[in-house]
Amino acid sequence: MMAKANTKPRYQEIYEKEVVPAMQKKFGYKNKHEVPQLQKVVMNMGVGEATTDRKHIENAANDMALIAGQKPVITKAKQSNASFKIRDGQAIGCKVTLRRQTMYEFIDRFVTIALPRVRDFRGISGKSFDGRGNYAVGIKEHIIFPEIDYDKVDQIRGMDIVICTTAKTDEEAKELLRLLKLPFNK
Repeated sequence: MMAKANTKPRYQEIYEKEVVPAMQKKFGYKNKHEVPQLQKVVMNMGVGEATTDRKHIENAANDMALIAGQKPVITKAKQSNASFKIRDGQAIGCKVTLRRQTMYEFIDRFVTIALPRVRDFRGISGKSFDGRGNYAVGIKEHIIFPEIDYDKVDQIRGMDIVICTTAKTDEEAKELLRLLKLPFNK
């Protein structure tokens, strides 16, 4: 993690110096405050094995804390489901929400370090937008992050990463993320 000095994260500087002028030029925004920006990044990890052993959820939460740089919230089941052997209120996953500087630092690490470590990586899908300018990407292995020590991992888990923007359309959001160097496939 970076020291809490008056320095801005690298991706925040890229946003202010490169993305804002490019978006103003392409979409004709008159004011820099009209340009869509990143709101938050939500990371979610479902831990199905937690139904049998509580230790799995603790290990997943510890791994997520290393990746995000802040303590995750344990998510609990809202209702019972006998076919999945889940009881109401049982811990079934963890999530963390990143905002401001930690969000920009995470996206920087995600794009420049983690994604290139994915096996047979050919870019992320450009179709995972929700219609309101938010983008979701799923990761099969959480060990692509350099903070995770492969030797100490009890099990490889997948996770979802949702990037929320203030964009009103998917086209604006995709252009924003493309200018922030997210590697979309063709």
